[in-house]
Amino acid sequence: MSDTQHPTALDPMSARPLYVQLADVIAKKIESGELAPDRPIPSENHLADEYGVARLTARRAAQELRERGLIVTVRGKGSFVVEQPPTSAPTDEDGTAG
Repeated sequence: MSDTQHPTALDPMSARPLYVQLADVIAKKIESGELAPDRPIPSENHLADEYGVARLTARRAAQELRERGLIVTVRGKGSFVVEQPPTSAPTDEDGTAG
């Protein structure tokens, strides 16, 4: 049981599979920096409990994130956020890089 509400609740009535919805939620947390590079994501059991889904759903979500290149799983240690290359080069006010 968690004190906080999830801003992005999963919708079991949606045509999109729950594991894809869960993967999207975790991907947004990675993108926002809430889940930092080289840090673990919550375990499959924790995700299942936190989002009220089956453990298999959480496992498929982790597989989806691996396929997207967002996480890497280390046997016996868990799944970790990969180091993300910047999506675009930072620019100065005049529009030039760096």
